[in-house]
Amino acid sequence: MKQIEVQIMGQSYLLGCPDGGEAQLRDAVDRVDAAMCKIRDAGKVKARDRIAVLASLNLAFDLAAQQTAAAAAAASAPAAMAPVREIGEAGEADAKAAQLIQKLDQALAGDDHLL
Repeated sequence: MKQIEVQIMGQSYLLGCPDGGEAQLRDAVDRVDAAMCKIRDAGKVKARDRIAVLASLNLAFDLAAQQTAAAAAAASAPAAMAPVREIGEAGEADAKAAQLIQKLDQALAGDDHLL
């Protein structure tokens, strides 16, 4: 694990970073910095710790909203996204469909005027 130095709201921090995770960590730092600067620049909150708490809550709320939206999208996915049936199940469905078609043919055989 290596350490990288970052800036959040003008203050330097030395953070531990897992191998291969530097880009992801820097992206997270950028998001936190932007969220904190936005709150600071609004001028209503001055204390750094309060700004950090509010920014954390805002980011957590946004993440929860994204997860809820993703879950709703997954729940309303089209039937094409449903798992594929096993071969045995497909064969049974085909046999039932063939039986229904045969019954329909028999029922309509005596009808000379179909629509």
